[in-house]
Amino acid sequence: MHTVLVLGGYGFFGARISQALAQNHQIRLLIAGRDGHRARAFARELGLAAEQGLALDARAPSLAQRLGESGVDTVVHTAGPFQGQDYAVANAAISAGANYIDLADGRDFVNGIGRLDQAARDQGVFVTSGASSLPALSSAVVDRYLKQFGRLESIRHGIGSGARSPGVATMRGVFGYCGKAFSRLEDGRWQFTHGWLDLRRHRFPAPVGPRLLGSCDVPDLVLFPRRYPTVQTVTFHAGFASAAGHLFVWAASQLVRLRLIPGLTPLVRPLHRISRWLEPLVSDKGGMFVSMEGLAHDGTPLRIDWHLVAAQNHGPHIPCGASIALATKLARGEKPPCGATPCVGILSVEEYLDALQGFDVREVQA
Repeated sequence: MHTVLVLGGYGFFGARISQALAQNHQIRLLIAGRDGHRARAFARELGLAAEQGLALDARAPSLAQRLGESGVDTVVHTAGPFQGQDYAVANAAISAGANYIDLADGRDFVNGIGRLDQAARDQGVFVTSGASSLPALSSAVVDRYLKQFGRLESIRHGIGSGARSPGVATMRGVFGYCGKAFSRLEDGRWQFTHGWLDLRRHRFPAPVGPRLLGSCDVPDLVLFPRRYPTVQTVTFHAGFASAAGHLFVWAASQLVRLRLIPGLTPLVRPLHRISRWLEPLVSDKGGMFVSMEGLAHDGTPLRIDWHLVAAQNHGPHIPCGASIALATKLARGEKPPCGATPCVGILSVEEYLDALQGFDVREVQA
């Protein structure tokens, strides 16, 4: 039995990952979080023994010792937001001789995981950050089609969410950079844009349809220019199911950019409550797109548009696919190379989507 501990295992993404891993008979699942009562209750809800729910504080100095005592083979860290976090959990996992996987979407956090590479190699463990839609799935899509290009020049990608709002921690991370400046590669030059501005409309395939999107600061903006050196432009945009809700965030981000208000973080909890109230009135459909442009091997222009569409509010399961797929592979004994790396080039699109079987999620290539 391969013991997997999901930190934040009863949270928004953690619960979905735990539900999937609890069905794997090769995995002994531990659900951990600061609230031991909730962890034990959720363990029982999944048909596990109550003692498989643990009270565990990610900031505790004794974390590595607790992981070792529990016989943990792999830690899946879902307790965000990761913007501004350090690598305490990853270091504890390494010290305990456990593999480490997280769902981080923070640009600096994911790109900085390589500083743990030597420690992970010394302990013989696999450490990866960004095991989520970005960059795990987005890079897998680009890798799938890369061989069709003689020269890949542009990657524009984005996500339009469904009605189901993420957890408060995720919203705090996302709203933390509203109106704040960050850099991205455009036409071969690093230029500044601002969080949730640069408003544009993207038409997703049916049943999603057109969505308003704004610019977001994500790990791909740094990872992709390094991974695909011929690329001259990399952008990422995201948006909400409600056009009115998106325009509210866009307008508030303008106020932050103009320094009329300091930020949107204090509004996260009330906005989260409002989004939950409005959920029945908003579309339950969402999607993701990756658009690649460049030259084919014969020098002619080539564009490939890939979409993933989700219905029935199954979109929130998509970010969970990478950690489920990786934990499943580790439980089978298929261990990736030891060391610490962002989650790129590790999973194929097929491996990622296999972890989402049973959900109303399908890919579309135009």
